[in-house]
Amino acid sequence: MRIAVFSDVHGNRFALEAVLEDIRSQHPDALVNLGDQVWGAADPAGAWRLQQSLGAITVRGNTDEFLSKAGPYAELADWLKGQLEPDAPQRLMGFPVTAEVAEGEVVVAHGSLRNPSEALFLRFEGGQSHSASPQEMLAQVKAFPKARVVVVGHTHREMLQVLEGITFVNAGPVSRQFDGIPLARWVLLEKRGSGWTVGFRRVEYDVEAAARWALEHAPIGEVEAAHLRSGILPR
Repeated sequence: MRIAVFSDVHGNRFALEAVLEDIRSQHPDALVNLGDQVWGAADPAGAWRLQQSLGAITVRGNTDEFLSKAGPYAELADWLKGQLEPDAPQRLMGFPVTAEVAEGEVVVAHGSLRNPSEALFLRFEGGQSHSASPQEMLAQVKAFPKARVVVVGHTHREMLQVLEGITFVNAGPVSRQFDGIPLARWVLLEKRGSGWTVGFRRVEYDVEAAARWALEHAPIGEVEAAHLRSGILPR
């Protein structure tokens, strides 16, 4: 069985199209979307339509909740609501926090298995990130006794760790990279015999077209374009 997993599209239709083309070349049996679908500014409506058309197993991201909750990002939230269908906020909130794939052997979530806003691999304290302990990570999987692979997104980092026979994967983002390499990311899981392999994929896309779209249409266009071009989170 082959499972394609992508995360953190962040409203970037251009990056998503490139990822989907690469995914199709691998002929997966299932498609998984780890959320943060529209919170961005490189044609979020187009990215939303694409994601709805895929029939993917989907979980809710932390920014998927922003359209339904009052917060510090009102300008972007209001603009996004004008770009999307009226029921989009409700539909985004309707996705579950976790999902099980391959008869429970693969468990997926956006952040942690408890909360889209938490990070499974990391703890954030005093503005600093620290690796979560093996005990912290394993404790979250106890509710999923069949799990052999756990895949999350949220942190925009590609990570892998094996603990007591369970493979933990942090998928890189489709958009808004943090490592200075503006390539779209996704993960291919493949079951071989009784085990699973993990392939981290990176895909080129038309970054300039995405940046120009943001500059021409979005209220955060300059910030979004700079982030997309550099692959570094603006400070």
